[in-house]
Amino acid sequence: MKLKFHIVDLKMRHTFTIAHGSRDQIDGFIVELQAGNLKGYGEATPIPYYGVTAQNMQAALEKYHDLIEKNAHQHPEIFWAMMQPYLKDNPFAHCALDIAVWDLYGKRHKKPLYKLWDLNRRGALPLSNYTIGIDSIEKMVQKMQEIPFPIYKIKLGTKQDIEIVKALRKHTNAIFRVDANCAWGVDETINNAKELAKLGVEFIEQPLKAKQYDEMKEVMKHSVLPLIADESCIVESDIQKCVGNFHGVNIKLAKCGGLTPALRMIQVAKANNLKVMVGCMTETSVGISAIGQLLPLLDYVDMDGSILIANDPAEGIYLDYGKAVFPKRNGTGARMVT
Repeated sequence: MKLKFHIVDLKMRHTFTIAHGSRDQIDGFIVELQAGNLKGYGEATPIPYYGVTAQNMQAALEKYHDLIEKNAHQHPEIFWAMMQPYLKDNPFAHCALDIAVWDLYGKRHKKPLYKLWDLNRRGALPLSNYTIGIDSIEKMVQKMQEIPFPIYKIKLGTKQDIEIVKALRKHTNAIFRVDANCAWGVDETINNAKELAKLGVEFIEQPLKAKQYDEMKEVMKHSVLPLIADESCIVESDIQKCVGNFHGVNIKLAKCGGLTPALRMIQVAKANNLKVMVGCMTETSVGISAIGQLLPLLDYVDMDGSILIANDPAEGIYLDYGKAVFPKRNGTGARMVT
């Protein structure tokens, strides 16, 4: 077993702005595990908002280089539990490693992961949205028209949020989802929901700050639109905190520590009648292909990350008008091409 790292300079297709900040570039972090002629790939996106960089992810894994190479042949769930005490403070690094282990495990067993998990891909799978970052209204319309999609997620958190959605609605009949990234207050969310419902919005993602669970109870009483947790649902223990405070949760692989905990989070969320979404950030096709393996379990999905970047160094699952197209490869189906 050999462990390698790739830090890739990823260029955004457009300046990507949300309520937390903007970026034109990001360092992609990809883990490679090689066993004989098989290679497993995993990824996590460095997010400055969470104090995560590609460099500190690599340092976290380098510290346990020999331990990883010696034990990564184990079942991914057993290996994840073994590494948890060492990586509990860096779930992003743990995620990249976990996906690589699962990818290699699938390749060794000559099956895509969804088949190893006994998931049925024959039914209708959720379509992905395409994300429109905050910008001038003119540029947001331009971004939307550049890539036709059946569903758009619109990033909000400005002083003209309703005006933005009204303007975009004039140019498409697509389903809208909106994501405030913690930027709204209680009354603002309740009032915005009434206006957004008239504009064909499907749900509101993370309107309040992450820890405002009590305030979310008030929003839940009065919101006319479903409410989906994102920043309020990071790790496994957060699922229970969201019960009664949100209609659903958006699970991010990088934030929770990979596919292994995500599978458990999905199970607990469903047991508590929460809708389940898995979202991405600006992953390459390595991270997106991992998300795609979970599709039969999901109500909603946001897996447009590889479209948001201009120089994807990998290929795997891709989107055709929001529909996931699976390659005929094992594991996650991802491979490096540059």
